[in-house]
Amino acid sequence: MSAIRTAIIEDDQPFANALEKYFAMPLSGVECIAVYPTAEEALRLLPRNPPDVVLVDINLPKMSGIECIGHLKGQCPTLLFLILTSYDQNSAIFDALKAGASGYLLKRTPPAEIVSAIEQVRSGGSPMSPHIARQVVSYFHRNPVPGEQTSLTVRERDVIELLAAGAMYKEIADTLSITLETVRSHVKNIYDKLHAHSRTEAVRKYRGQS
Repeated sequence: MSAIRTAIIEDDQPFANALEKYFAMPLSGVECIAVYPTAEEALRLLPRNPPDVVLVDINLPKMSGIECIGHLKGQCPTLLFLILTSYDQNSAIFDALKAGASGYLLKRTPPAEIVSAIEQVRSGGSPMSPHIARQVVSYFHRNPVPGEQTSLTVRERDVIELLAAGAMYKEIADTLSITLETVRSHVKNIYDKLHAHSRTEAVRKYRGQS
């Protein structure tokens, strides 16, 4: 059976080199065909020589790994992505999976298990580090109905409608007759519930649910 052609998008050069060296071992079953230190370089070069599986870090110098996956999926729809990162927050996990990642591993995963995960992804599986899998299961225990709309309170809906209209926090506070600190609290809750990291992302996700 031929080796699984794999690319790495990773700015931690020693970490990427260590993985590349491990993959080069006889009988590893994985061939590393390229290492890209930035998402921008991957977007420019990877589509010219697509691998079978791409290992992607989330925290990259400019564009994030999650954004990179979204762009690469558009260029190469059949590419398979496996997140390999230090981030274990719920928002990062779900954003990566929604962007198109097939699995999610933490960097402390032993190299042999990374190879096994690459094989699983290539075979149609969705490997996850145990800690990540537990967070995913816990999330669905708290939200048992697949596809249900995120439950924003009436006041949170008021706030996000004003955010969508371009209002600043001070304007929202004045309009709703609440304090600036209360506005910040509502915005934080909105971001948490929608798994968003910015006003634009929160509004987009809210509009998609409304």
